[in-house]
Amino acid sequence: MDTLEKRSRGRPRAALGVKDAGSVQSLDRAILLLKLVSGGNGLSLTEVSHAAGLPPSTAYRMLTTLQQHGIVEFDEGAQLWYVGIETFRMGSAFLRRRKLVDRGRTTIQDLMVSCGETANLALAESDGVVFVNQVETHEAIRAFFRPGTRSDYHASGIGKAILAFLPPDRRAAMVEGLDLRRYTPQTLTSVQALLDNLELARKAGYAVDDEERNAGMRCIAAPVFDEHGEPIGGVSVSGPTVRVTDARLLAIAPQVTEAGRTITKAMGGVWPSI
Repeated sequence: MDTLEKRSRGRPRAALGVKDAGSVQSLDRAILLLKLVSGGNGLSLTEVSHAAGLPPSTAYRMLTTLQQHGIVEFDEGAQLWYVGIETFRMGSAFLRRRKLVDRGRTTIQDLMVSCGETANLALAESDGVVFVNQVETHEAIRAFFRPGTRSDYHASGIGKAILAFLPPDRRAAMVEGLDLRRYTPQTLTSVQALLDNLELARKAGYAVDDEERNAGMRCIAAPVFDEHGEPIGGVSVSGPTVRVTDARLLAIAPQVTEAGRTITKAMGGVWPSI
């Protein structure tokens, strides 16, 4: 047990005492190649390998690996390497995150003040939602989500708000692919129960995490939409059930929904008709 406690957290046991960083070196080289290609207006293999200080054969293997992931592209006619479309998608995801944080900061500050409970912002990712900003209540007992914390779609107020506003076919397909892990006795672990709950959330305009992730905690959440009317994240208010009672939940819900609309508008998004 002492050994486990002393072991550095965040890296595998096998990494301890290993001086050979070959795999990391390969990653460093690949990132260097990506930077070189993105900084040029089409580079030949010779130019890339020379600038990177790598043998052409090594540079070519790395470039073709990056090409398989869409990170770089090769123009057969010109025999030149270019930055790929996947880098645009990655950059867009980063911009959405920054934009959501910047545009939503004032709104969640106001929301915390008006509700007296912790207000949150989270962004949709492929495997769940990522909390990107939070304004904590001053109450002694409060919800806390460190920025970067991930939460499953089915056990998160914001996650359920996002799912609820997907087109029905996409919603059903996504729910079918989720690992409906049980966190508390309240967690919705069957596909049909979750779909029924999401339909109610869509009609109401907001979703509720009713002790489904953490016992004794409730969360009311509304989605945030992009310019295409797609849910890309959400805003929520979280607090203990002793304060967020049924009556108080109904009072908070319209404020959370309005916050979602405000942030959507600030981001140039479109709130769809329900």
